[in-house]
Amino acid sequence: MLQLGDQLIKNEGIGLLELVKNSYDADATSVSIKMENLENPALASIVIEDNGIGMDMNIITNVWMEPGTDYKEELYRNLKRSQKFNRLPLGEKGIGRFSVHKLGNEIELITKKEGYEKEIVLKIDWNIFAKSKYFEDTPIKAYYRQPEIFTQDKTGTKIIIKNLKTAWSRGMVREVHRSINSLSSPFDSPDSFKITFDIDNKKWIEGLLSWEDIKEYSLFSFECEIEGDQIEKLNYKFTPWPLMKRLTSREITEKDEHIKKMLKIVDVDNSPINLAKYNIGKIEFKGLIFDRDSTVLSLGVKDKQGLKKYLDSNGGIRVYRDGIRIYDYGETGSDWLNLDRKRVNVPSKKISNNIILGSIELNREYSKDLIEKTNREGFVENEGYYAFVKAISYTLSKIEILRKMDKDNLRLIYGPSRVSEPVLSDIEELKALLSKKIKNESLKKESIKYLNRIKDDYNEIKESLLKSAGLGLNLSVIIHEMEKIIDELKITTNRENNSEKTIYLVKHLSEIVEGYTYLIKKSDIKREDLRRVIRQAIFNIEFRLKVHNVDVIDCYSDFKGNFNINCSRSLVAATIMNILDNSLWWLKYKGNNEKKVIIKLTDEIPQHLTIVIADNGPGFTLPTEQLTKPFITGKPDGMGIGLHIANEVMNAHGGEILFPEPEDFLIPDDFKEGAIIALSFRKEESK
Repeated sequence: MLQLGDQLIKNEGIGLLELVKNSYDADATSVSIKMENLENPALASIVIEDNGIGMDMNIITNVWMEPGTDYKEELYRNLKRSQKFNRLPLGEKGIGRFSVHKLGNEIELITKKEGYEKEIVLKIDWNIFAKSKYFEDTPIKAYYRQPEIFTQDKTGTKIIIKNLKTAWSRGMVREVHRSINSLSSPFDSPDSFKITFDIDNKKWIEGLLSWEDIKEYSLFSFECEIEGDQIEKLNYKFTPWPLMKRLTSREITEKDEHIKKMLKIVDVDNSPINLAKYNIGKIEFKGLIFDRDSTVLSLGVKDKQGLKKYLDSNGGIRVYRDGIRIYDYGETGSDWLNLDRKRVNVPSKKISNNIILGSIELNREYSKDLIEKTNREGFVENEGYYAFVKAISYTLSKIEILRKMDKDNLRLIYGPSRVSEPVLSDIEELKALLSKKIKNESLKKESIKYLNRIKDDYNEIKESLLKSAGLGLNLSVIIHEMEKIIDELKITTNRENNSEKTIYLVKHLSEIVEGYTYLIKKSDIKREDLRRVIRQAIFNIEFRLKVHNVDVIDCYSDFKGNFNINCSRSLVAATIMNILDNSLWWLKYKGNNEKKVIIKLTDEIPQHLTIVIADNGPGFTLPTEQLTKPFITGKPDGMGIGLHIANEVMNAHGGEILFPEPEDFLIPDDFKEGAIIALSFRKEESK
């Protein structure tokens, strides 16, 4: 079981996540996680407790303690849902129970199943097993006792893990907090799943979102009642965040003169839809809508990554009948209203599943024409169901119209600068114009075919040029550096008694040339000291840093962990130089009196060694998801390929370029408004 825990569970964070998923599969509505003394494994503890259905002795002995059982896999294969809330299993085919053995050496499990008077206790101490030659010398016993944890009618499972195998880092805790939080249900219903996370070191989770915070970050919300052929009630709100001082809140109801004209429900061909023809009854439809643009999120959300992760897991529109969830509506991957497909065509107007938390409430007595399938996976697709879907789609389309007005205003005032890729955007505009203006279908088809060929040729040429552009970027940096030294040499030479400084400058100039040679030489992948690579990159632009009065704060030289990775030193050094050069430009642009860059080396991301580079400049002027795309830049005269090349370099090393939040790596307060970039290399499997 120890072997299976180590081999099946990738890391400790995933192990803890699997145990939480097991609570969901056990029909729990709440689970609590408590973590203490994580930095000292000998004193540390992790406690997971849920109010699920619990386990009996048969499940413990023949499933939980049986490595070869196919119990969970059978549930997956047959899509067998849970007894109480009709949930599909979340856990990874039964490997969650091995997670406890991945996490710690001392394990205590207490559980009580409905209908049982006593609770069961199981204790395992792997330290004892290590001292014994044979398994039978240290039998494991599960026994009944009078309830101490699950008293009266309570059921559930509590797992206490002590003597942890690994010292947890702040980064590990933050990552698992985000993952676990994303499993919490955003709705209050009998089957909702809520998770509470508690840790003695509260600083480790500062700035992270809890599931209760999520609704506060929706900018748009609505509540509707649909009955017959009308939207009987409609209430739409736009609620800007406190920092959005140039925007005012807006509320629209069905009484608004313009809205009154949109309340009658029609199909896409303008034919009327009347739910009164079917037994569907009144529909209550409400939702929270979010804006995922990084520039907008920076005005109010500290944990952008946590919010996006939550929406990715919980986004969509769910259906409830008498408070009971109807699956699979609103599940990840279930696009039952075709929201994602529609958004592809009109992204600026349409709402996708990953920006809405919506719920539909039905009354069982009056919605008998919505018949659940025998496998309990949604409604039978009859005429009543199709009318129901069309009514919801129509209502949502009206909300989209109201939202677009506020969204456009939001983008105009606080959104990112308009960016487009040259040539490609022009080609797409031309294609749209041809499609609209040319009536002859064969001529239209032929014209668009040639435009597509031009687009493909352009992309091929672009990729070829990008491969050779990286060194060209750094050559310009080196030339700037050499120019500064030569200028200073001229001044020094004209003065008397400056021979020592002249010698120093000439020597430094020589070293700069050698440094660039270091960059352009083909550098094989081998073990490199990242601290040394960082120093080389800084040395290559040392004079530029001095001329611009930029103070580089060293938070990498004293790094105590393993600082060696497999990499191409020349490519990594060139990437660091490129990022530093960007910082120089933006620091000058902002006009700071104190220009600072901090460089940090950290292993807070599990299985990774990460270089974090932050400045106290103006920060990113574009959405971070746009920054690594070629020819996208916020600089007036920029080329827009530097970070694209950096991204390609990281991909080639099996790593990634990140744009983290300041709290993720404990960046000092005076850098929190600036740009933060992280180059994250895998400690293992680096290429």
